[in-house]
Amino acid sequence: MATAIVCAYSPVGREALAGLLDAGIEVLALYTYPQGADESWFVPPAVLARERGIPVAMEPSFNADHVYEAIAGLRPDFLFSFYFREMIQARFLELPRLGAYNLHGSMLPRYRGRAPINWVLLRGETETGITLHAMTPKPDDGDILGQAALPIAWDETALSLTLRCAEAGRGLVREVAPRLADGSAVRVSQRTLGPSTYFGGRKPEDGRLDLAGSARDGFNLIRAVADPWPNAFVAAPGGAAKVAWALPTAAPCPPGRFRETPEGVLLGFKDAALRIHALRLGEVRSERPTDHARWFRELGLPEAHS
Repeated sequence: MATAIVCAYSPVGREALAGLLDAGIEVLALYTYPQGADESWFVPPAVLARERGIPVAMEPSFNADHVYEAIAGLRPDFLFSFYFREMIQARFLELPRLGAYNLHGSMLPRYRGRAPINWVLLRGETETGITLHAMTPKPDDGDILGQAALPIAWDETALSLTLRCAEAGRGLVREVAPRLADGSAVRVSQRTLGPSTYFGGRKPEDGRLDLAGSARDGFNLIRAVADPWPNAFVAAPGGAAKVAWALPTAAPCPPGRFRETPEGVLLGFKDAALRIHALRLGEVRSERPTDHARWFRELGLPEAHS
């Protein structure tokens, strides 16, 4: 039986670990992170590992010398990285007899880098996927061993797409791992699949809605950072309100203003409007249009009157 060290986090990491176990790979140890207070929406890989009797390690720095020595002593056949948060040093990639592999949340070579699921939504893509590839010292580099494509619904959110990527990742790992173990896996160079694109990590301040931009761009930003992500926000003279959810509407509203209507509160962009469904002010979340209108007035957002 082939053996592996797994570095994993997130729901994608949990499902990928399950896929590896489904494939009959013996996992010698899981390296992961403590679950944050705002991450209770998913079951972390550590829960599955402990259920299966796999040792779990949570190191402040995975790349430390003592971690390297511990893994070298285990002499694994594989090293897998499933949505791990650290860039694994090149010396670790030389340890496993049958190679080191990473699961990335896009159809490489497109959307290399951080937060690919958020980025594809932000940019209005209609398809994405998940890729298992050989690791090199460069991020999201190396030959592709398998991919699973996923269509993106018009109202897809980062949460729904993450969970679908997790499910697809489990199937992909379960399918490809046995071929990696017996040497029959087919490698495809990323260089043969066209030019790559790279995107960096996103910060909370990147969630500011541009009311002078298009409503489509605003909607894409809202769904890209919808719950449990930090949410897009509207900046006004008196502060900011987070838009937890909103949908396109044909009803008019001038750009940079809000309008209270019988169907709800509208938020105007350059070319169209969005109807607010859920808004946050501080720690309070409301789906009531009366709250939305009141909060916008309190913050000093300009109001459009019929």
